[in-house]
Amino acid sequence: MKRKFLTGIVALVFIGACSKVPITKRKQVNLLPESELMSMSLTSYHDFLKQNPPVTGTADANLVKSVGGKIANAVTRFMNQNGYGKRIQGYKWEFNLVNSKEVNAWCMPGGKVVVYQGLLPVTQDETSLAIVMGHEIAHAVARHGNERMSQEMVAAFGGMALDVALAKNSTQTRNIFLTSYGVGSSLGILAYSRTHETEADKMGLIFAAMAGYDPQKAISFWERMAAQGGSKPPEFLSTHPSDQTRIKNLKAFMPEAMKYYHPGNK
Repeated sequence: MKRKFLTGIVALVFIGACSKVPITKRKQVNLLPESELMSMSLTSYHDFLKQNPPVTGTADANLVKSVGGKIANAVTRFMNQNGYGKRIQGYKWEFNLVNSKEVNAWCMPGGKVVVYQGLLPVTQDETSLAIVMGHEIAHAVARHGNERMSQEMVAAFGGMALDVALAKNSTQTRNIFLTSYGVGSSLGILAYSRTHETEADKMGLIFAAMAGYDPQKAISFWERMAAQGGSKPPEFLSTHPSDQTRIKNLKAFMPEAMKYYHPGNK
């Protein structure tokens, strides 16, 4: 009886936490308060930057900030125009480049973005960098991390109330948070699913296009990314769709993305 009761409570929580992802309209379940994740994000972001001081004053660092600002403006415009403004409420955008050879980038809730120096030789140009940053920001806007973290929290804590889990299991909760958002030297065990990656590809194309970047450049960029690891792709690509599937999906979605492309927006 008790198990049935808990199952019913969890089911009700899941139903109440359902929402739809912008652009794709996929239904998702996010059990954790986004305000709580943004608070954890701020702490983790500052901790990460203490250990990995951001690069400042260089052309690369300035480029990351410039491209990030343009993508953020496009995201804000899109979300407000399409009734999703609450999804980015409280976002305070930050864009930092860190001196690491890793081919990686990530975005936390609240708009905290890090690009690794090792990514830039692969992006090669401003537009390709915008494709990547649009993709990573799309993960945050779509609340993919919340979705993955919700799944992991339920698995870890079972019937325990989430607020109790957040309050009393800080170390475990923080570890789940960090791996959910790919913070650290590798993406961690909770790397985004292929569904999330495909979704971020689509959303990121639109955000980049609205910022004035040609979304068609995404094809050549992802081809370069796929070539980075030879037979073993970099950690950044570990759970991404296969190369052929990704390119096929990008090409299929390109006509929709091109509707938002206005070169003069840059």
